Amino acid sequence: MTYTELSSTNGEAQTIVDTALRSAPPAKLEPGNYYAFHTPTGIKEVDLTGPAAAPDRKVGTTTVRDALSFHAYFEKHADADSEVYADSDRLTVTAVLDAHQADGPRYAQHVLKLALRETEAWKQWAARDGKLMDQETFAEFLEDHLPDLLEPTAAEMLEIAQSFQATSKVDFQSASRLASGQRQFQYVETGTAKAGQKGQLAVPETFVIGLVPFEGSEGYRLTARLRYRIGTNGLQLGYKLERPADIRANAFGDVVTAIGEHIDQPIMNGTPA
Repeated sequence: MTYTELSSTNGEAQTIVDTALRSAPPAKLEPGNYYAFHTPTGIKEVDLTGPAAAPDRKVGTTTVRDALSFHAYFEKHADADSEVYADSDRLTVTAVLDAHQADGPRYAQHVLKLALRETEAWKQWAARDGKLMDQETFAEFLEDHLPDLLEPTAAEMLEIAQSFQATSKVDFQSASRLASGQRQFQYVETGTAKAGQKGQLAVPETFVIGLVPFEGSEGYRLTARLRYRIGTNGLQLGYKLERPADIRANAFGDVVTAIGEHIDQPIMNGTPA
């Protein structure tokens, strides 16, 4: 075979290769990889290790802690077919931003959830509700929560707390209810300097506290009734909150109402599928 014939044969072969490459079906490349290809003009490289392309739809659950944050996110991402659910048992308000439409399904995978958290003050008052404490512990609890005390005033309750601390070494004998609505305790001094001396200590039978049940919610007034017991362990004191569960439920309802005032979609009772 002559050189001319060999050159012609190689040219025909290259033409076949080039034609095959051009007629090959396109290949799907995955982001995050580095590719190299043989082409008629040499090796070509494709770098897909850089930033990934934007997703084709919104997916994920965003959790917020107050109604204001819920409204801000909802206003940005919701549409006319978004759905909102309120669950008082779980203290949640959930929005399915890409909910199914009446004429067809959607992904229902872009979710906004308001998960309320109780404040520390609410949890601390609830933890002591109905439990008796010794004088010193009760007095310290009042002092630590003076900002929550509304009626009597914080200053008056501080004076009461200090009175309990000053009478830690007495023998309480009885208690009676006064016409003023206070509870009066009768005691006898047991200290060596004033042993045998009698005294009285008057304490409000009820007092009002102001608490914010949830982070970012409004404050509410609760009435606390004084509880006590005089026994072998001395004077035990405590309080009983009036209907705290109702206050908590009302607070959640007010949060739901606040959300409903800023959106067009109805808020359904329950949780999404």
